[in-house]
Amino acid sequence: MKFGIFYEHQLPRDWEESSEHRLIQNALKQIELADGLGFDYAWEVEHHFLEEYSHSSAPEVFLAAASQRTKNIRLGHGIIQLTTNHPARVAERVATLDLVSNGRVELGLGEGSSVTELHPFNLRFRDKREIWEDAVKCMLPMFWNHGWEYHGEYFQFPKRAVLPKPLQKPHPPLWIACSQLDTIKYSAHRGMGALCFKFVNLEAAEAWVHAYYNTFIHHQEKLCEYQANPNIAVVAGFMCAETDEEAWKKADGWTFFQFALMLYSKEGPFEPGELHLWDRYQAWKQTPAGQHRTGSELIGSPDTIRARLKELEDANVDQVILLNQAGKNTHEDICSSLELFAKEVMPEFHARHGEQEAWKAAVLNGEIELEDIDTEPFNITARAAPTLKSTKEARDMVAGTAGRPESKAIS
Repeated sequence: MKFGIFYEHQLPRDWEESSEHRLIQNALKQIELADGLGFDYAWEVEHHFLEEYSHSSAPEVFLAAASQRTKNIRLGHGIIQLTTNHPARVAERVATLDLVSNGRVELGLGEGSSVTELHPFNLRFRDKREIWEDAVKCMLPMFWNHGWEYHGEYFQFPKRAVLPKPLQKPHPPLWIACSQLDTIKYSAHRGMGALCFKFVNLEAAEAWVHAYYNTFIHHQEKLCEYQANPNIAVVAGFMCAETDEEAWKKADGWTFFQFALMLYSKEGPFEPGELHLWDRYQAWKQTPAGQHRTGSELIGSPDTIRARLKELEDANVDQVILLNQAGKNTHEDICSSLELFAKEVMPEFHARHGEQEAWKAAVLNGEIELEDIDTEPFNITARAAPTLKSTKEARDMVAGTAGRPESKAIS
């Protein structure tokens, strides 16, 4: 099993301990520490206009800074919003990051999670999947074709040489953000790795892993001729301390992550400066939902975390991404958590990673046939999904569509 760390750059309102400057600098120090400790990945989100929840609107800048402080850790876009960025600019920025990092980029691609983020770019929430697919077809061939042109439903691109090219050939490994668990099957259908949230238990993990690989093998349909990436990574709330009690005390605000995203999805957009999300979170924490623990969090002593990781390892999950920076968790606690985990837990799982790779190879070449397990009992909805059909309306998107007549604007 491999391990990553995950960053949203959360900054709850009125947090006196930090500012945006200190938050970013501390995150860079944490990634530098993680690199020295032997962690495998650092993942950075892209979000826009989500006060308090995420101050990470330019992940390529942050990851470029991290690349100059580190030597080995993989630098993951988790994810780039292909709906709010022009495909050519994505290709240019990712290739440049791959060059300055000496080929350490992981390329996660996503659609955007709410109207708060999408509408300012003149995109309808209901259109995001179709726009994303068109953007993938437009963008990825730019990595391996010297000259490329594209004429799709949403994106028009005249023939140009898109430069530079990435160091990794034909491109960095590809992932899809799985904000809904059933998107795991979609990521396999498109031949990309799945970046998803933590499974509730071993039974659920096995069901989704089987569904992913059975779809990858039997129902794969790539959007263009990119290199497939069979991988499953899961994000889990994390804090490692000497005792369970100490870990939970240090991770007291970790559920701010899920609460904030849920609130933006259900109630956003909000008037800038008027939300006070942290105050609402404190009230929510006193409710039964706010006090509930799933039992799947990676929060506790090394022994507690080891036992829960063993379940994910037994389910053949490839990577666990540790969500340490959440709510008001302190820089000092995050660093000590990473250090203790790297010393007491990580080495044994690293040592057995070859067994996972052997299992995966046997599955992909047909030596092991996986049971089809019904995933519906484990299909927990994490965020809102579009409920209306795509509009198919012509509009000039800020993301860069050219040549679509009769464009319209949305607020």
